[in-house]
Amino acid sequence: MIDSVQSYPCAERLTLVEQVHGTTVADPYRRLEDPSAAEAWQRDQDELWLTYAASLSTRFGWKNRVRALSAVSSVSTPVRRGDRCFTLRREAGRHAVLFADETPLIDVRQLDPSGLTTLDGWQPSPDGSKVAFQLSRGGTEESTLSVLDVGSGQLVDGPIDGCRYSPVAWLPDNRTFYYVRFRQVRRHSLGDPDDATILADEATYGLELSAGRWLTICTPTGLWFQDLATDPAPKHIPTTDTTVMSVGPDGRLYVVTPGRIRVGDPAAPTVWHDYLAPERPLTGLAVLDDVVLVGTAAEITVHDRLTGESRGTVGLPGYGSVGSLSADGNRAWYTYTDSVTPPAVRCYDPGTDRPTEARALTTDLTIIGKPGPTILYGYGGFGQELTPTYSAFALAWVEAGGCFVTVNLAAGTRHDKQRVIDDFIGAAERLIADGWTTADQLAICGESNGGLLTAAAVTQRPELFAAAVCSAPLTDMVRYELSGLGERWTAEYGTVRDADDFRSLLAYSPYHRVVDGVRYPAVLLTAFGNDTRVDPLHARKLTAALQHATAGPRPILFRFEPDAGHTTGGIGLAADILAFVADQTGLRA
Repeated sequence: MIDSVQSYPCAERLTLVEQVHGTTVADPYRRLEDPSAAEAWQRDQDELWLTYAASLSTRFGWKNRVRALSAVSSVSTPVRRGDRCFTLRREAGRHAVLFADETPLIDVRQLDPSGLTTLDGWQPSPDGSKVAFQLSRGGTEESTLSVLDVGSGQLVDGPIDGCRYSPVAWLPDNRTFYYVRFRQVRRHSLGDPDDATILADEATYGLELSAGRWLTICTPTGLWFQDLATDPAPKHIPTTDTTVMSVGPDGRLYVVTPGRIRVGDPAAPTVWHDYLAPERPLTGLAVLDDVVLVGTAAEITVHDRLTGESRGTVGLPGYGSVGSLSADGNRAWYTYTDSVTPPAVRCYDPGTDRPTEARALTTDLTIIGKPGPTILYGYGGFGQELTPTYSAFALAWVEAGGCFVTVNLAAGTRHDKQRVIDDFIGAAERLIADGWTTADQLAICGESNGGLLTAAAVTQRPELFAAAVCSAPLTDMVRYELSGLGERWTAEYGTVRDADDFRSLLAYSPYHRVVDGVRYPAVLLTAFGNDTRVDPLHARKLTAALQHATAGPRPILFRFEPDAGHTTGGIGLAADILAFVADQTGLRA
């Protein structure tokens, strides 16, 4: 194992302290928030990482294996519009291409051979004659929206900027759609330079048009519903916990709230009746002729359409992840993947497929491999479940003799964030107690919110781990709202403007939990220059704090990719992480 370097790059340590709600908060590395002020420091960190990476003899072997295991084909759930079927296909070892039937429609490599352009989203018109699609460049996720004529392959509108991951709700005329631009809901007609603003307050909006008539607009704090045939404007519905409201092909209004599905009459959209209560967070809903399918991250349950009574579950090949559930007449399509199975599309037909007996899904740890050097991976935020999915990263590690563990953490927001961190630490303690690994062989990894999770765990229980990888992490929770998309995440984390939220944020903020003279494990922080979600300043500040404080021999390293976006480092990043973790946990591939 390669241990600590002789010295770390010098970062000026300020005596800066501020009073926040009567509490003194130190911020010694505030200057590293400015990338121009951090240029010299960053060059030194780059050299430090490259020197360490060059000493890892297995680095290129990991890269070759991850590349080989990543060379799998995949196809999205089919979307049928008119006489056309749209799918996003990825051939082994190649990039994804959008197809209309068997005709390639959007190939980003033809648009940009550099490979820096990404297809962020696409939505066909009701008759399948047009596709609205979004592209972003350089990993920035700052999408522009354009409209393509499917028959001719020619652009008929756009590009329109300010459409970051905008939902698109087409009207039956196939030339007008609702969308989100600069965080406002607008209505656009092809060829018309002037949009109609529907909701001007900036927010994160979800849009859905059901039965060609009923428009639903959702935000984390509000809901609007409109009958386009009669209502002049959307009506506000007094609810704060509804995630989906749509009209099914049976004419009923389906309303999804946390832990419950309700039904009603679209003519009276504020009157709902209990229908069924899924045991896990909902990921999809498909209304067929006689049954309703309810998708969660790990299963699809079958219910009587009229009563909601359970009829069992859709038979799956194993314990894995289900996604992209969609109705197609009296059939439904969905994707399935597990730890060793690449994503594939499957079909459920009530006429031929009989529901199976419901399974007990109580597993919180998914373990593949054998006892020894172990990677524990977690996320723990934004209501996302982690169920088994195909991962070339995980399979390469297990092939080499390691153990890979995914922990599915119950979501906790605002003041409950520490509970999520405690559960993650508890999973690590359980793996050690059950004999799967030891503290000298255990590494933790996480990305984005998972990077915050691992950074919090390593600053709270440093003796429990040999290594930690924090990719694109939030680390300064006192100032997270001031950069990236932080101001949009207050429902998840809380806001420093609120005294109680502030105390919770400060209590687990990794940057503020670093203590001088502690023997910290090896830590690799990664960040990306074009990351518009989580600013690299978070990784810079925690890197400097840990390098200053650690009294242990294991290295604190920072790997920075200036031209990549949020967690888009790809095969090279995966290989470097595996090489780092193998070196620090003693895995000899």
